[in-house]
Amino acid sequence: QVQLVESGGGLVQAGGSLRLSCVASGRTGSNYVMGWFRQAPGKEREFVAVITWAGTITAYADDVKGRFTISRDNPKNTVYLQMNSLKPEDTAVYYCAADVTRTSIVSGRARNWGQGTQVTVSS
Repeated sequence: QVQLVESGGGLVQAGGSLRLSCVASGRTGSNYVMGWFRQAPGKEREFVAVITWAGTITAYADDVKGRFTISRDNPKNTVYLQMNSLKPEDTAVYYCAADVTRTSIVSGRARNWGQGTQVTVSS
């Protein structure tokens, strides 16, 4: 089991940027694949981005491609989500997820989740 704590959310104007962080603790010795999801009010949680242990493979949801970048710093047990050109429709609670396979992350069936951080984009 791994514990995940997100930070970096906040209120930003449309067109602005935010960088989210997710720090892992606990059984961090496993080669976890990490991902970001988001859930807007009244909507289901949706996949945003995923990154493999070595950082060699990343994938993004279509509506964030070219604007968001996922990265990780394994010695710090931290994964980041750099969000640029933010839009009001990016407003959501953003969650970090960890599991041992990319499929588990992308499918939303990861076994480890953080508590989320709120991102609000004003128009």
